[in-house]
Amino acid sequence: MHTKTKLANGLKLILAPLKETKAATVLVLLPVGSRYEKENINGASHFIEHLMFKGTKKRPTSLDLTKELDAVGAEFNAFTAKDHTGYYIKAAAEHINLAFDILSDMIFNSQFVESEMEKERGVIIEEINMYEDNPMIYVGSLFEQTLFPESSLGWQISGPKTVIKDITRNQLLAYKEKYYQPHNMVLTVAGNFKPAKAKALAGKYFKETARKKEKPGFKVFKLNQTRPQVELKTKETEQAQICLGFPAYALNDRRLYPLYLLSVILGGNMSSRLFTAVREKHGLAYYIKSDLGAFADIGELVIQAGLDKSRIKQAIALILSELKKIRDEGVTDKELASAKEFLKGKLVLGLEDSENVADWFGKQELLLNKTLTPEEKIKKIFAVKKSDLSKAAKELIREEYLNLAVIGPFKEKAEFEKLLRL
Repeated sequence: MHTKTKLANGLKLILAPLKETKAATVLVLLPVGSRYEKENINGASHFIEHLMFKGTKKRPTSLDLTKELDAVGAEFNAFTAKDHTGYYIKAAAEHINLAFDILSDMIFNSQFVESEMEKERGVIIEEINMYEDNPMIYVGSLFEQTLFPESSLGWQISGPKTVIKDITRNQLLAYKEKYYQPHNMVLTVAGNFKPAKAKALAGKYFKETARKKEKPGFKVFKLNQTRPQVELKTKETEQAQICLGFPAYALNDRRLYPLYLLSVILGGNMSSRLFTAVREKHGLAYYIKSDLGAFADIGELVIQAGLDKSRIKQAIALILSELKKIRDEGVTDKELASAKEFLKGKLVLGLEDSENVADWFGKQELLLNKTLTPEEKIKKIFAVKKSDLSKAAKELIREEYLNLAVIGPFKEKAEFEKLLRL
């Protein structure tokens, strides 16, 4: 059973005790990410995340931070998304005090030393180079540029190299000062701990007074797509990478539940329609999968595959035929029942770990301002009917909503545009 409280400074605290583990995870989430940035500071959220590990007043260097955590075998990391940023420490339960101490020290007291910032510019530029050199990763960014044109949702989380080279310490500090305030934070503790102790630790280490009351804001995405869109990056590769998909439902939309199930049936596992047809029957791909992304105002249903470059057109035609089939003919009772059990099983297995439990409750509170228990989510999944999937498929799988991103040794975008027919 989880509990939610709010500290005097506005910080939201979620406690999710677990008896079945000997670990505890302390997670801080903030509602800032690349979609909240201006173009001239695109990448700021991610840059700040990097700098938070470079030293505080109490622990002046990154080594001072890491050696304390390494000494107790803790796991620690951070992540930046388009709509949130997170920092966590996971340790043996008896070291929960240390996790609170170090995490709060990083959040509130990071120094942003100029020399460390200059070094980190190079690190981030190499990170960008790594992603851009990896077509399997980069094709997703290319797809979102196509799906979300003229929107910060289409920008790279890491930002462009030109911004990373030029952004100043003052710009980063101003951005952090504006949004890294207690009233914007969700602090989640999951694992083996006593709730009274965790609440006391939160009050001790996260009592910082809010200096500004600004909440992050973004420009709502307006869908204006009226015809299929293709983005092609010509690159000499042995395998072609594609993302093919559609705009979909927002994060708080009830229709996401049937869409989760539709995605599983399409390409969510090794018995899915796309895996069976494209890989098993025709040998056109090593991997193929279907996935969902969802934001406050829009979402995405995307199929990603690594394809035989000499037969890419055949593979795309086959993917489109499977999409058309599921839209026009629906799914079977057996497929729906199996997809429900698959999602239930994945959820149950994922929530055996304190880190995943913290993430589960924290992100819901941050992004939706509410928290469903796993049992409540499973109930909603099992309430979905075949007709709900059919309706979602007809609403989203439409020719005018098609988007395709391709990376491979191809030069003519028009050749791919001809294929996009539903």
